[in-house]
Amino acid sequence: MSLEDNLFDQRRARIAQIEALGYRSYGQRFDFTHTIPAILARYGTTEAADLEREKPRVSIAGRIQTLRRMGKAGFLHLSQLADRLQVYVRKDAVSEKDYSLFELLDLGDIIGVEGYLFRTRTGELSVHAEKLFFLSKTLLSMPEKWHGLEDVELRYRQRYLDLIANPDSQRIFRARARMISSIRRQLEERGFIEVETPMMQPLYGGAAARPFITHHNTLDMDLYLRIAPELYLKRLIVGGMERVYEINRNFRNEGISVRHNPEFTMLEFYQAYTDYNGLMDFTVELFKQTAIDVTGSAVVNYQGMELDFSNMRRLSMQEAVGDSSLKGEALMHAFEERVEPNLVQPTIIYDYPVEVSPLSKNKASDPAFVERFEIYAGGIELGNAYTELNDPQEQYRRFKLQVDLRAQGDEEAQPMDEDYLRAMSYGMPPTGGEGIGIDRLAMLLTDSKSIRDVILFPLLRPEGEIGIGEKLK
Repeated sequence: MSLEDNLFDQRRARIAQIEALGYRSYGQRFDFTHTIPAILARYGTTEAADLEREKPRVSIAGRIQTLRRMGKAGFLHLSQLADRLQVYVRKDAVSEKDYSLFELLDLGDIIGVEGYLFRTRTGELSVHAEKLFFLSKTLLSMPEKWHGLEDVELRYRQRYLDLIANPDSQRIFRARARMISSIRRQLEERGFIEVETPMMQPLYGGAAARPFITHHNTLDMDLYLRIAPELYLKRLIVGGMERVYEINRNFRNEGISVRHNPEFTMLEFYQAYTDYNGLMDFTVELFKQTAIDVTGSAVVNYQGMELDFSNMRRLSMQEAVGDSSLKGEALMHAFEERVEPNLVQPTIIYDYPVEVSPLSKNKASDPAFVERFEIYAGGIELGNAYTELNDPQEQYRRFKLQVDLRAQGDEEAQPMDEDYLRAMSYGMPPTGGEGIGIDRLAMLLTDSKSIRDVILFPLLRPEGEIGIGEKLK
């Protein structure tokens, strides 16, 4: 029997001992009065004498992170919401039953504690326990000494263990949530409304990507998981919903890298009666305020670089490449090879070749280019925007080019969408539209090297059976 199996059996045996004391091994509702972060925020700097005088009463819950028993007393740390607080348990301060429970606890168990706050002789803020509650038993071992879960593959595969062992992981996902809340607030302050569009679509479109294919049994039809919500959102613009946005899951059947995951989150928003210049102005403010809301500053540290979102520069693609003779796909190729990896400071690159932008409006002054821009920072593409093409005849021509490319073997070319052409034929107002990669922006604002660090459950290869079910029989 392995050491892990032996520990598992010991902990299962303790369940019976805990139940013999009169506790439920997997607990019940527990109404705590404070979270651990709230206690640290309120009392973290309170002097020992003030705590001794006030004896603030608290009721807390959390997972046992450290455990030290010393004769008739002991200490443990409870972890909750990425913070921890010490608890002091003394035999003559709790009931005999509760102290017997204390002697049966393991690292990782979840308990509740009632008592009052004080400072130990070393000055550490602690709870002087007066009552213990058993809430849940752990059967598996926590990462050794809680120094952090360092196996990257295991962190992604067992995210629950990563969140337990690595406080920074919880902080990353809390920061991501603040980021999304900031974006929502800023859009809604400007009159945008949040909508939902289909994830399963009879035709895919709105981006150059290979789709995932599924099948609806009742209708006996193939469907595609959306690669982008663009064409549905623009149908809403036609319908008179002049400012719409969606924070959406997209699915693209393509490679996996530190910047790519087959399932990812995008923000897409569309505004009638504006163009890409109007969106550029809004984008500068959106990124700056989001950085401030998430990090407290418009200057963000990312992988050893300081990125200043209060100073987003703007360059045409030809200016960035430095060669006005290049046109079409040659210009795009030169930009991707020579310029894109070096765009460290937040930058807007605008005016793209028409050949690589099938849904964008041509520049009136030079039809070889379209009114499109992309946002870069830290060498990463963060977003894509353009003045939307609203001429149905020109859109048909662009779709036809895509169909021809597909016939020549381009698996990422878009199909003809007759219903979207019908919608456009009812009249689409001049419109600007933009998509921003939520996961990539979260990488920058949380100083995360890989996109998998900011996706709770990234796609991984199957690892085979774990076999935990056999142990639980």
